[in-house]
Amino acid sequence: MLQRIITFFERYSFGVCTYLGERFNISISKIRLFFIYSSFLAVGFPLIFYFFAGIVLDIRKYVKRKHTRVTDLF
Repeated sequence: MLQRIITFFERYSFGVCTYLGERFNISISKIRLFFIYSSFLAVGFPLIFYFFAGIVLDIRKYVKRKHTRVTDLF
């Protein structure tokens, strides 16, 4: 049951923790715990950062996808 919940959130989340973990070579679970604990301490400010970073990453993926499609034509 717990594995199904984890899989659901990993599939439908923004991928911010995964991106940061791969970029800085840090365990993804440590980054997720950091966001959870800091959200309780900082009254939700890290969640605002998380959603903002997720939106930026989605826009970045969209632009890269469009850019590669245009270059494939040439």
